[in-house]
Amino acid sequence: MDLPSIFKVLFLLDLIFLPLCVSSYPKTLRESLDRSSLPDNFLFGVASSSYQFEGSYLSDGKGLSNWDIHTHTPGKVIDGSNGDIAVDQYNLYPEDIDLMDSLGVSSYRFSISWARILPKFGDINKAGISYYNKLIDSLLLRGIQPFVTLVHYDIPQELEERYGGWLSPRCQEDFGYYADICFKNFGDRVKYWTTFNEPNIQAIKSYRTAHNMILAHATAVDIYRAKYQKEQGGNIGIVLDCIWFEQISNSTADMLAADRAEDFFLNWFLDPIIFGNYPAEMSKILGSNLPRFSRNDKEKLKNGLDFIGINHYTSEYVQDCIFSVCEPGTGASWTEGLARRSQENDGVPIGKPTDVDWLHIYPQGMEKMVTYIKKRYNNTPMIITENGCGQLNNPNLTIVCHDIERVEYMSAYWDFLLLAMEKGADVRGYFAWSLLDNFEWSYGYTQRYGLHHVDYTTLKRTPKLSATWFKEFIAGYKVEESQI
Repeated sequence: MDLPSIFKVLFLLDLIFLPLCVSSYPKTLRESLDRSSLPDNFLFGVASSSYQFEGSYLSDGKGLSNWDIHTHTPGKVIDGSNGDIAVDQYNLYPEDIDLMDSLGVSSYRFSISWARILPKFGDINKAGISYYNKLIDSLLLRGIQPFVTLVHYDIPQELEERYGGWLSPRCQEDFGYYADICFKNFGDRVKYWTTFNEPNIQAIKSYRTAHNMILAHATAVDIYRAKYQKEQGGNIGIVLDCIWFEQISNSTADMLAADRAEDFFLNWFLDPIIFGNYPAEMSKILGSNLPRFSRNDKEKLKNGLDFIGINHYTSEYVQDCIFSVCEPGTGASWTEGLARRSQENDGVPIGKPTDVDWLHIYPQGMEKMVTYIKKRYNNTPMIITENGCGQLNNPNLTIVCHDIERVEYMSAYWDFLLLAMEKGADVRGYFAWSLLDNFEWSYGYTQRYGLHHVDYTTLKRTPKLSATWFKEFIAGYKVEESQI
C-alpha cells in the first residue's frame, strides 16, 4: 500500500516577514506521518567547516594550512578571495549559536582545524584546544550536539612540505596522533566523530592518496575503539560525496556502467572500510595500478565505522564506454571506470538547473542513493551530513533572502529521504549545508549556500526564507512527536 507523501508543498499567498526580507514561501503540511520513520533521537542540524567559516587564520598560535597557501596563490580562486576572515566564526560563534538555537536544531556539524591544534608537529596549541572547548561547551549549553569532522580538506602546510601530505604513508601515523589529541580533549562531550569529509573528492584519480586516506581513517578508528569509545560512548564514521548515477539508457551495458561509476566514486572508499577490499570491478580494470592492503592493513580495517555520512546534492547520467564509443569526459577513461558521466541526455538535463553549474535538482536521487547504500552495506546507519542548494551572489539582499528555490529543493529532497526511511533505511540525521553563506573553495564568495545571508563587509547575518522554512519544519516534527 502506497503511503501519501508525508509533506506536501502548498504555495500560499500570505507574506512572511523576515529581517530585511519579505517573502511568500511553500509551507509543509503533514497529512499522515509514519512516526517510526524518524527515530526519537534523530539529528536535525546545520553544517560548516573550519576553513570556510572560522577565519582568524593566524590568530592565537594557529599554523598555516594547505588552503591558506593555496588561496594566497594567484589564480586559484575565481574571485581572488581567501578564508583569512571567512565569516569570522572564530570570534562570532556565540552569535551563530544563537542562530542555531533559533532554528531549533539538535546538532551542529563543524570541523576542527588541524593546523590550529598542531601549528607545528608535536607542539599542541593550548589556545586552539581552548577555542574548541568553548565552542563545544557553548553548543551543549543550548542542547546542541557537536558533530565533529577531523579533516574537511584543510591540513597543516607542514605536512605537504615534509612529505607531500596524503601522498605519503607517513600521513597515517601523523593523522592518528592528531586524532588522539582530539579524542582525548573533546571526546568526553563529542558523541559524533567523522574522520574525513569527502576524501573521494580529494583523491580524484590518485589511488595512492586514497589508499593512504583509507588507512589513516582505519588508524584513527583503531585508536578511538581501543582507548576512548567504551568510556566516552561516542560513534565514529566517515563522510563521502554521494552522487547518484542514473543509467543513460535501459541497456545492460549502461546499467553496468552506472554500477562501475559508483565503484570508482563511492565504493572505492566504503568497500575497503566495510569489507576490507576494493570493489571487484575496480580491481579488475585497474589491476596492479590499484594498491593492495597488507594482512596488517586488513586487520586494522576490520574496525570499520559506526555510521556512513552522506553528502548528497545532485545526480548524473552514466554511459557505458566499454561497448560504446564515448566522447571524452568525466569517467570515460579506463582509470575512471569507463563510465562517462553527464548532466544531460540528448540535451535534456537530468533535473532543473540551478545557479551552480554542477547542481541539478533531482530529488528522487536522494531516495535512490540512500537505498543503494542501505542494500550494499547491510543498512549500516546513515546520516545525511550535507544537502543544500547554491545560488550566485547577488547584491540585492531581498532577492538573495527570498530563496524560494532552496526551500523547494530541501522540501522535495526531504520527501524522497522520508520515502527511503519508510522502506527501512536506517537514517539517523540530516544536516543542511549550510548555516551561513561562506567561502566556497575555488568559487570563493561567488556562491551562497547559507540558510542565513552574510554581508561579507559587515559580517551581519540575516535569516533567509529557507531558515524560516527549516525552523518550521523542525518545529512541526517536534509537535508531532509531543502528540505521540
